[in-house]
Amino acid sequence: MKQLGRAKRIFQAIMKKFVRKFWKSLLAAGGVGLVGAVLGARVIYYDSPQLLTIDSGSTSAGAIVVLGGDPVGRPVRAAELFAAGAAPLVVVSGDGDWGDVELMLEKHGVPEKCIVVENKSKTTKENAEFSVALLRLKGITNAIIVTSWYHSRRALNCFRKAAPQMQFYSHPCYAGLNRAEWSQNGVGYHIKVEYIKLLGYWVCYGVYPF
Repeated sequence: MKQLGRAKRIFQAIMKKFVRKFWKSLLAAGGVGLVGAVLGARVIYYDSPQLLTIDSGSTSAGAIVVLGGDPVGRPVRAAELFAAGAAPLVVVSGDGDWGDVELMLEKHGVPEKCIVVENKSKTTKENAEFSVALLRLKGITNAIIVTSWYHSRRALNCFRKAAPQMQFYSHPCYAGLNRAEWSQNGVGYHIKVEYIKLLGYWVCYGVYPF
């Protein structure tokens, strides 16, 4: 019995030592993983201009589709493209600030007769679906998408998902690209949320983020 009790105590001591080592290793691994995750998130955040932006370069199309959400930068960019002859028609898409976007387009030289409004969409997915329906009615098979640079990847992929047989290009607005501006006007917040939305659109709607 004494030998059995002694063996039991030895076994318990060994197990306690093992458990302590196990938890120390687990905590250490967790700490390393946490540090890695934080560093990875910082790298992704600061590399957002490269990761989130799609710019198709010099192109022309049947229409320019400018998405709501920024009543200044986006319509000004669309007006610049229109003036350069990139497309003969501008579609304003979004139910929120479409009136302000339209006024800004006209202020920067886009004639009212060259502007078409789609003011029912509430999300980027609906921007794509409703604008595609409008483009089809007009017999247009390709379009340039204008939105903010950090939104350009998801927006372009939504349009491509909505109409794979059509051709879409991205010519984003670069307002807020400078990192010094990210803490101003909510740009940093929009960048962080955009990564969540990219994942959400992939899982919920099959809109690939790449």
